[in-house]
Amino acid sequence: MLGTLDVFGAFSTKAATAPIFNTTAVNPHPVVTDLTICIVSPTASPSTCELDPRIWHRVEKDLYLYTSQQSAWLYVALANEEELIAGDLLLVDVRVDEPPPRQTSDQSWESRPGGIWVLRSKFSGKIDRAVTEVDVLFGADAVDPRPQWNLMRSALQLNAQPKVPVARLSVLRGRAKARPDTKAALRVRADGKFKIVQIADTHMVTGVGICKDAIDAHGNPLPESEADSLTVDFIEKILDVEKPDLIILTGDQLHHDVSDSQSALFKVVAPIIERSIPFAAVFGNHDSEGIHALSRTAQMSILQNLPLSLCDSGPEQIDGIGNFYLQVLAPAPSRLPLSTLYLLDSHSQIRSKIFKPDYEPIKQSQIDWFVNASQAQRRVREKHDHDNPFHLSLVFLHIPLPEFGDCHLEILSGQRREPTESPSFNSHFYDALAKEGISAVGCGHDHVNDFCALLPRQTKQDGVKVPQPGPWLCYGGCSGFGAYCSYSRKRFHRRTRVWELDTNIGSLKTWKRVEYVVDRVDELVLVESGVVINTYRKEDE
Repeated sequence: MLGTLDVFGAFSTKAATAPIFNTTAVNPHPVVTDLTICIVSPTASPSTCELDPRIWHRVEKDLYLYTSQQSAWLYVALANEEELIAGDLLLVDVRVDEPPPRQTSDQSWESRPGGIWVLRSKFSGKIDRAVTEVDVLFGADAVDPRPQWNLMRSALQLNAQPKVPVARLSVLRGRAKARPDTKAALRVRADGKFKIVQIADTHMVTGVGICKDAIDAHGNPLPESEADSLTVDFIEKILDVEKPDLIILTGDQLHHDVSDSQSALFKVVAPIIERSIPFAAVFGNHDSEGIHALSRTAQMSILQNLPLSLCDSGPEQIDGIGNFYLQVLAPAPSRLPLSTLYLLDSHSQIRSKIFKPDYEPIKQSQIDWFVNASQAQRRVREKHDHDNPFHLSLVFLHIPLPEFGDCHLEILSGQRREPTESPSFNSHFYDALAKEGISAVGCGHDHVNDFCALLPRQTKQDGVKVPQPGPWLCYGGCSGFGAYCSYSRKRFHRRTRVWELDTNIGSLKTWKRVEYVVDRVDELVLVESGVVINTYRKEDE
């Protein structure tokens, strides 16, 4: 039960306990007229201050990040643009921990708690200069990849514990440009190639994080260090070398028990958006794990509204958040699909008395959705076979299918360095993938596994059993320095996987990018002329 408000403005207990507000939901065209901070203390006497909840709305992020008995909250006063009249005061500038400019007859800076200075100006018919949204991000390493948003360099002055990531205001002036209703199409390059970088297990946190198992180029242990900056630097180097056409984040973008999911997510995608690369994502078991972590639905909403995002929450009637597919088209202006990429939610860890850990399997509704989508696309392609004799399809998810741990698996590239952690119940999604002709599956989750493998299969042709390889099962490897990258006391370098389609000849290649290594690692041809091949076996023969 809340006690008093140690008020840095005028507020009531009712206002302090008001639910989170989405400003655009409360007000279709909001304009900020003021802001302030209040401290909620569980021990002080009740407050008699009043606040009009129709005007003041709380940004639902404890500025102490739930580390103190008291909590601090940013409140924003909103007005509707359509209801403004001449002379109404609007917020036009915000400074933090900086002496305000010299006061003039036209400008009067006002002090607010937390080291905030605000400048308000009379409404003159336009809101181009007015502040329309205010947000809070956390950490000295915080970034805001949203267009037109300005993240304050200085942190709010809150006297929080030293280890608590600092709170920083981010401000939007004017109206954010609306995202187009239709997303830009993915297209192969002029040479028919299309490159994907798969980034798995970044494990970002709120604040800088800690890396406990990094090694140098020679494999020697390095001392503990800040983690997330190393992860960002690693991702940036790979993107600059590969210059991919698409990034696919295959889950555990966030570590477990993250105190502000939005701040951590922004650090993952900022290097991608800065380079103008389209991206898509699936969730892992840790992304929504923890009492303060945002739900998958909320995280997907954040991702969908970012520039260059191709993320999709998927059909509501299908289990999970983020079951969708992307099509890679021929060069413009053609609408001919040359490849299909399926992304699925592999859910989370579940309680089990027998298997520890254990995970939810791919659900039947997801399998049915995939089969229906695959067959519908095949029927369309059959009308245009002469235009595209090779159509390659890949699947991406976080938690590996049970077949990744099959004892009969033939590992043809990379290493198994730890046991596969997959659902104990096999829902036979692999069988549906094989039947639908999927070329390869890319996953994450088991950080130090980085192999590509085939599961021996046979089909009958004219009553004779014939080897039928595929699909390839490939781990992405761990990219995050805040995640474990060691097993049995042995440490390994961080890595990512690259996929390259050549739609002219129906081929699929893959390789890895590994710390300190200049060249491609374990480059492997997976598909030739549209058919999955066992490269090593072909060479042996």
